[in-house]
Amino acid sequence: MSFSRRSVLKGTAAILAAPAILRAHDALASSGQVDVFAWGDYIQDNMIQKFEGDTGIKVNLSTFGSNDEAENKLLAAGGKGFDVIFPSVTNGPNYYPNNLLAPLDESKVAMDNIIPSMVRDSINLGATYRGKRYLLPFDWGTEAITYDSEKWPMDRDEVSFGSLWTPEAKGAAAFRQKSVIMGVAIYLDATGEVPSNRALDIYKSEDDARRVWDGCTKFILERKENIAAFWNNATEATAAFTDAGATIGQTWDTTGLLLNRENAKWKYRMPKEGGITWMDSMGVTAGAANVDQAYAFINAMLAPEMAGMFAMNTGYNSAVKGAAEFAGEDYKNQFNEVYTEEALANLWWWQADTPYFAPLRQEYVEKITNA
Repeated sequence: MSFSRRSVLKGTAAILAAPAILRAHDALASSGQVDVFAWGDYIQDNMIQKFEGDTGIKVNLSTFGSNDEAENKLLAAGGKGFDVIFPSVTNGPNYYPNNLLAPLDESKVAMDNIIPSMVRDSINLGATYRGKRYLLPFDWGTEAITYDSEKWPMDRDEVSFGSLWTPEAKGAAAFRQKSVIMGVAIYLDATGEVPSNRALDIYKSEDDARRVWDGCTKFILERKENIAAFWNNATEATAAFTDAGATIGQTWDTTGLLLNRENAKWKYRMPKEGGITWMDSMGVTAGAANVDQAYAFINAMLAPEMAGMFAMNTGYNSAVKGAAEFAGEDYKNQFNEVYTEEALANLWWWQADTPYFAPLRQEYVEKITNA
């Protein structure tokens, strides 16, 4: 991908002149309601209050904890029941065959508010289908290593996905099964133990994926005494460290950064093999009942002040230009500390899902969970 420290910081620092939450065509959506389906920590009370106060539109918020949950619920409802949804962009291909999302009318969207490289790169990650855009970049973040620096006094260049699996990490490691097999794949490729073209072979074919994930699962299960806790959402990830005794883990950025705000001993760092990077997106469902209000809500999320509020709330990185100027000093300081030039140049992006990817990955998740 085409990220660099310069391009990301330039994009987040540029303030749009006189940003407006509602564009002219949104005037018709100055009342009514919008049904939003988002990750559990995304749309928080201060954002809802601002949107409702600015627009007069009532937000009905429902939340999900995983991409599978979001996809399955929308599929069961035939694409109805919600107006705006926030899937990971790489899951877009799972929605398109069942016509669960509506193609976006970009003339109704404040496209110029989005960092251009995000708009461009989202195409290859799954945001478009048959020449039409269905998903808009909303935010991006990483999955890397959170650790107690008092117990793990590592220099930045020592942090590794392999740190979870050393003898010293016995009973101390936390991770999400769905992504630890990717972290291990990247690590074992770097060491030469299971070559995989930096885990990209997993997307080539089911046979390649089985070869790589067989090696990863064997590696993990041989070291299963290291596991302190599994997590599947942001709340569980934090609890793994605060309640389950984990001192090191593969986590989303929000876990490490919010822990660090509470106690500086917690560090969140990119492993030397490269931080796993994701992009989440916004789309309108095929069965949306409140289309004008849906576009009004999307444009509100693309306003720099609202995007900065989101980043400050969660620790995730907005895809909106100028968001950093409204995200507070904690956010800016942590971004500069975590995302060095080298770290940004070495990011590893989740790829668009292939048809076999999700069911096959679940097979390996169960092997790890039930061992």
